[in-house]
Amino acid sequence: MKSIAELGDLRGKRVLVRSDLNVPLEGTSITDDGRIRASVPTITALSEAGARVVVCAHLGRPKGTPEEKYSLAPVAARLGELLGRDVTFATDTVGESARAAVEAAGDGDVVLLENLRFNAGETAKSADERAEFASQLAGLADAFVSDGFGVVHREQASVFDVARLLPSAVGGLVETEVGVLRRLTTDPERPYAVVLGGAKVSDKLAVIDNLIQTADRLLVGGGMVFTFLKAQGHEVGTSLLEADQVDTVKGYLDQAKQRGVEIVLPVDVVAATEFSADAEHEVVAVDAIPADRMGLDIGPESSRLFAEKLADCRTVFWNGPMGAFEMEPYAAGTKALAQALADITADGALTVVGGGDSAAAVRQLGFSDDQFGHISTGGGASLEYLEGKDLPGLTVLDES
Repeated sequence: MKSIAELGDLRGKRVLVRSDLNVPLEGTSITDDGRIRASVPTITALSEAGARVVVCAHLGRPKGTPEEKYSLAPVAARLGELLGRDVTFATDTVGESARAAVEAAGDGDVVLLENLRFNAGETAKSADERAEFASQLAGLADAFVSDGFGVVHREQASVFDVARLLPSAVGGLVETEVGVLRRLTTDPERPYAVVLGGAKVSDKLAVIDNLIQTADRLLVGGGMVFTFLKAQGHEVGTSLLEADQVDTVKGYLDQAKQRGVEIVLPVDVVAATEFSADAEHEVVAVDAIPADRMGLDIGPESSRLFAEKLADCRTVFWNGPMGAFEMEPYAAGTKALAQALADITADGALTVVGGGDSAAAVRQLGFSDDQFGHISTGGGASLEYLEGKDLPGLTVLDES
């Protein structure tokens, strides 16, 4: 993959940057600007090099037509604040507003196009339809920089097809993300632990399958843990359960035992009468979950156990919260895990928070980004990389 430096002198050149600005919103208020902040260094570097920077990104999942609630207008305002300069916002992607904004841009100026997914061609299954939209995007620029790690696992027009039409390079954010993930997959410093949480075990099957080959310990929490507990013969009440995956999980438990990989599961959980912050709840042992209750967090003994299992680790990858952290009664497990990672980071361990809900959780729970070795901007992309899959947005850069 070419670096930006290999694109040559960019002064006066129009550079299309695919960023990941898919941030959570409440109305028009951004609740976590982590992805915007992560995009700033590459945009700044291009601007300072005299490029005319044209940023494109998506937000949410509109169905190929404009929807006001998915507008990038609030992102443009926040990006301008973080850059310390005005950002021109085009009210369409490849239409009259976009063309006028790019035409008016001077050296060092920054333009943000409206949501890419307001155009059906961005995510079209038809290669011809994607290529047509990519051609329109490419017409706005002289070069392309891929800096949205959260989308490099998608074969989409602005990620994949554009890179085939313009001189292309990898941005600093994607370069950093790939470098960190290579450290997790190529001779990681040991002990190496992987912590997995989140709702569904089916979302993590491929990564579990791959990481059993490389990790020393696998710690499991979140809603997915109840399928593991069921595989061990425990009753799980009304907890989230993927019954069709129980046999698969039994196979992983057997495989891990054969390979000497330690699987660490909770010993207690916070069990509630319903999925609500106001529900009656109590801490119970994993072999005593009442039939009418659901587990919504790992318990205090499990938090201590997980911290002990991480204390001597030199490399840790974490993806997925330990419970329903958005609700205060079920946030303690995720907070304790984050603190355990912060502690070993301070001792020099490499800790990687794998994007998505995990990144949102650590910020919501009061942790700063610099308390961890790396907070990824791409949960799905990180997992697919660790599964050993080729990521289209990276392979196309290797070809260019």
